[in-house]
Amino acid sequence: MIEGIPAVLAGVGLLLLFMAAGMPVFVAFLTVNMGATLLVLGPAGFGMFSGSFYETATNSTLVTIPLFILMGELLFRSRAVDVLFQSIDTLIGRVPGRQYVLSIVLATVFSTLSGAAMGVAAMLGRSLLPGMIARGYDARLSVGTILAGASLAPLIPPSVLVIIIGTLAGVSIAGLLIAGIIPGLILAGLFTTYVFLRIWRNPSLAPQNDEATRRVEFKDALIAVARLLPFTIIIVSVMGLILAGVATPTEAGAMGVLGALMTAAIYRNLSVKMVLESLGGSVKISAMILIIMASSKLFSQLLAFSGGASALTAWIVGLDVSPWLMLVLLMVLPFILCMFIDQIALMLIVIPIYLPIIDSFGYDPIWFWLLFLVNITVGGITPPFGYTLFALKSAWSEGSLSTVFAAAWPFVALFILGMIILAVAPGLTTYLPSKL
Repeated sequence: MIEGIPAVLAGVGLLLLFMAAGMPVFVAFLTVNMGATLLVLGPAGFGMFSGSFYETATNSTLVTIPLFILMGELLFRSRAVDVLFQSIDTLIGRVPGRQYVLSIVLATVFSTLSGAAMGVAAMLGRSLLPGMIARGYDARLSVGTILAGASLAPLIPPSVLVIIIGTLAGVSIAGLLIAGIIPGLILAGLFTTYVFLRIWRNPSLAPQNDEATRRVEFKDALIAVARLLPFTIIIVSVMGLILAGVATPTEAGAMGVLGALMTAAIYRNLSVKMVLESLGGSVKISAMILIIMASSKLFSQLLAFSGGASALTAWIVGLDVSPWLMLVLLMVLPFILCMFIDQIALMLIVIPIYLPIIDSFGYDPIWFWLLFLVNITVGGITPPFGYTLFALKSAWSEGSLSTVFAAAWPFVALFILGMIILAVAPGLTTYLPSKL
């Protein structure tokens, strides 16, 4: 029987090797699981496969995932986001570097509808970025604001990654969902402040000939606000019900889908074809996530059964380091790994290993896992391997990869600053969950 830390290192190493070689995530997990089962339990252990798959497939909390995905699909396919784009563009009005602010605000709002940083970055890279550059905006700063805003997607609810973390870590999903609101707004504020400081130091970054900087008429602002009102249906349906304590995340997700349908109807874009296409798209994405989670379930069970997880925990606790140093060490590893592998795959590998360590050091679960989520998010925009960088570059074919890399670094630093703020002031993360 394989026991102790070498079992953990071997399993994790093989998983990372298979994923780096391009193997699908669920296939990598299944391959490692089959080999480990033979070594640890023998052929009789294969009965655990069916039990692991059944346990994941019947987990009621995971129903929230397809509901949140369907909500985003309905809003995007009904073209409700176009109304959102135009209304926010109008309301921002006459401010220096308004397009930079617009990209941050749009990415932040779209993040609440999508929950996927790569999707938001690719969408704005196709739609907003070319127009910004054509109007004379700085390419690097434009790219940076889009990358930064898109990276808020996993933080600002509703977030699929939060549901996965909450399920794997046994933490309140409702608490984690609303815990991301204040940190997300703080980070968005840091990005906007940085933009204004850059423009203050170098006014040429804000083109003076941008026609959209004309003064906004009061009537136009009222119309823009009125057109945004249907989106309040979704906000109230999802986060309002959770904050009020009258709905679980799953129930709030169902209300969010209903709100998305109502919003599409108000904008006169609701059709049977659109609904069926949204259902098809959400089924594909949800099935992929659930298959990956089911495939990874046995991996965490094998870690526990082999004694590797407990041995690793005992070794780490025996290092006799301070909780702050341990926090830094626990954050550095996923920060680096998330440059190479998918966020979901990383969480499925790391969370089962981290759980006993977190308990040993007495970290607040909501606070720690929110920091963890910010950490793996910024890993996605960190050169040279952050996958969100390549999502934007693929959508912006006119630009160079070096420009995208250079644009990302200042906002990576801002994310790290935000993490430090959240680490030393845990109340910013735990205040809203404490009100549930």
